[in-house]
Amino acid sequence: MTQPAELAPRDPSGPLDVVVTGLSSDAHTWNLVFMQLLLEDLGHHVVNLGPCISQDEIVESCCKYQPDLLVVSSVNGHGFHDAEHLVRALRARWELAGLPAVVGGKLGVRGAEGQDGHRRRLLAAGFDAVFHDEQGLGPFEAFVTALATDRTPPAPAGPREGAAR
Repeated sequence: MTQPAELAPRDPSGPLDVVVTGLSSDAHTWNLVFMQLLLEDLGHHVVNLGPCISQDEIVESCCKYQPDLLVVSSVNGHGFHDAEHLVRALRARWELAGLPAVVGGKLGVRGAEGQDGHRRRLLAAGFDAVFHDEQGLGPFEAFVTALATDRTPPAPAGPREGAAR
């Protein structure tokens, strides 16, 4: 019987490898460039797939790059439906089941009225966090910083007082 391939172990220290992408229904690029520059300013490595990327291409790119984080950004207000289908497809792949994935921006056209419903459904579908454009960047930056910190091993302890040297 054939065993599934195992992923190569990765060094958990250092910057995150991040894939940033738009969705198939969203042709906007400025948000993706902004997210890339923000993440790079935070010290991380970014692959920007660009706008109008199909669900299959995003999934295959994540399999190829094996990022530490997937960031999905939408501006046109129709991102909710595409994002929900995308995260279900990601979670269906064994090699991506544990990939931290976040989505943000303008995810619906009903404004604040639909945000809580969108957030709940996207989290239930498999996203680790949902960021609405009205929140600003603070919660997103905090998420990325916590993710990078959680995967960084603690620094080796120095010699203890009274310990033999």
